[in-house]
Amino acid sequence: MSLDPVVPETRVLAVASHVVYGSKADFDAGNHTGYKQFKGTKASAEEIQELYDGLKQSYLTDFDMMLSGYAPSAGAVGAIGSIGRDLKLKASTRLGSFFWVLDPVMGDDGRMYVSQDVVPAYKTLLQDADLILPNQFEAELLSDIKITSLATLSAAVAKLHKVNRLPHIIITSVRFDATSPIISIVGSTARLDSSPRLFKIDVPAIDCYFSGTGDMFAALIIVRLREAVAEQHLAQAKSWVPPDTVQAVDLPLAKAAEKVLGSMQTVLEKTKKARDESLKSMSGPLGALEKEKGSEKRVHLRKTKAAEVRLVRNLTDLREPKSLFLAEALNINDP
Repeated sequence: MSLDPVVPETRVLAVASHVVYGSKADFDAGNHTGYKQFKGTKASAEEIQELYDGLKQSYLTDFDMMLSGYAPSAGAVGAIGSIGRDLKLKASTRLGSFFWVLDPVMGDDGRMYVSQDVVPAYKTLLQDADLILPNQFEAELLSDIKITSLATLSAAVAKLHKVNRLPHIIITSVRFDATSPIISIVGSTARLDSSPRLFKIDVPAIDCYFSGTGDMFAALIIVRLREAVAEQHLAQAKSWVPPDTVQAVDLPLAKAAEKVLGSMQTVLEKTKKARDESLKSMSGPLGALEKEKGSEKRVHLRKTKAAEVRLVRNLTDLREPKSLFLAEALNINDP
């Protein structure tokens, strides 16, 4: 049995945020925004570019992949685009040597986190990214198609492929009925004619609000896609796109998503269990702090802290995901 690592050694440039406490933020902050209060700073376009220039001057830009997430302004989106394009140009003579994963964080559930000018800024990046990871609402913003069914979702994916020549798309957190016990992800890798190869994976919804699941998905998809591409010997193919003969459920993107969701579901279920136990230990008469003015706010802070995703404690579930979910082919004409 070979002891070689399954995932090739991969150098990733992550243009993202970090927090002092918790697993997710939209900038350099003490805690993520799920607490509804935070202290921190937002990076300007100039600061983002200066950091990259510092890497360039020391010849430290030999990256295999780039993951870009939340950007606080249209200018910051533009700076991220400049970095991505520079790295793609640098790798243009070696097919498959660089891959850009773009998570266009703009909002969720019909509500925008950013100003309106960020939307067109992201649209200008779509022609250069290899994989985008919008949620349902963000896919609507990028495609200008209201997604209310699998048919309209399929139309949005088809448009994004065709108009922007996007190789890969995954739409996360798809749910047409807020009360549905199922959440889906829908993915696609384009054929040579830019038509989609659609697949869908359904997972049970967990009755708990978590912050940072989008970031968790993005980080894990990098690892699992790199692994699946290596297994299918596509590392030297342009944008890691398999031949048209590969069916939707056999795409590297589908195989990667299956493993990512297996890990995430297990970790989130364990987080939910730990969160419930933590809140149970807090039950009973409210403490002195909760009796003071602003008690509703303090209860929210307690609940948010209890629901912090237990990543470090469950590393085994990230390394060795359970086979919980399988992709199914999705016909573009499905209702």
